[in-house]
Amino acid sequence: MSKKVLLIIPPERFNEDELFQPKEALENAGVKVTIASTKKGEITGDYQGKTNVEVIFSEVTATDYDALAVIGGSGTNDHLWGNQELLSYLKQAHEQNVLVTGICAGAVTVVKTGLLTGRKATCYPVDVQKNELKAHNVEYVEQHVVSHDDIITGDGPDGAKEFGKSLVKALS
Repeated sequence: MSKKVLLIIPPERFNEDELFQPKEALENAGVKVTIASTKKGEITGDYQGKTNVEVIFSEVTATDYDALAVIGGSGTNDHLWGNQELLSYLKQAHEQNVLVTGICAGAVTVVKTGLLTGRKATCYPVDVQKNELKAHNVEYVEQHVVSHDDIITGDGPDGAKEFGKSLVKALS
């Protein structure tokens, strides 16, 4: 499979399970994975795990990828939810038929684009995230993964493996 996926993480405090489990599933399926954020270099996760950001998302063309995934973590709320450049990037990618996905707080980032209005999605089952879905007219579903043909959302660390599998399936 010569597919490419861009995993977008916050510039600090990403969730390790939500990044590493889908990344492993994708790479095991032969998908080329690139990690992006709002800055390059080493990023530390919520639990002191580390990863290297290769590119700044706004400096790469979304259509060079088959899917984009916004990864959660406590830094996602602070750095990605209100990032208008990222929200526009995701909307433009969606218009160009790139699969747009998000897990946990990353799912909320996708919801904030307006692309899921009137549809179902999942996120981490805490009020601050569920209320964001409600505020954007998105029906919260309590399950690990909600897959549409064009958008996939995942609930968080417990569903990270399943989220990874759903990305692989959608790309095959």
